[in-house]
Amino acid sequence: MGSFVEINDTLELTTDQGFPVTIFQLEKHKKHPITLEDVKGKVFEFKNKPSARIFQMDPVRVYFVHNIDGKWLFWGRVLIQSQHIYKALSADGTWDGESWQTDGTYTILNVYDPEYQHTFTLNEAPDDRNYYK
Repeated sequence: MGSFVEINDTLELTTDQGFPVTIFQLEKHKKHPITLEDVKGKVFEFKNKPSARIFQMDPVRVYFVHNIDGKWLFWGRVLIQSQHIYKALSADGTWDGESWQTDGTYTILNVYDPEYQHTFTLNEAPDDRNYYK
C-alpha cells in the first residue's frame, strides 16, 4: 500500500485558488509593468489545490502561473513559505478515502516584464494549456 504525492516546481493557480488578480492584470501589466517593489513584503495565500502536493520550498524558486480558463500565463517566480496538506472532506464531513488538497503561502521572487512573460509562456506552457496558443 502506498500513497500518491505530487512534487511541483510550478504554482499554477486559478483566481478561486488565490491568484491575486487585483495586482496581476495582464492589460495593466502591459501598460505599466508590475515590479517587485509593488509586491515587496507581501505574503500571498493559495488554497484548494487538488491532491497532495509538495512544492519546492524557499530558497528554491517555483514558477508562478495564472490558470485562466485552463490556459496558463506565466508571471514570474515565487518562494513557498508554507504548505498544508489535508483530507478533502465532502459537505457532510466524510472522506472518500483518497482525495487530498493543499493550501499554502508564498512571496514573489520576481515578476517577468511583459515581453519576457509572453516569450516565456509561449516556450514553457504545455501546448494544450498555453495562454498564447
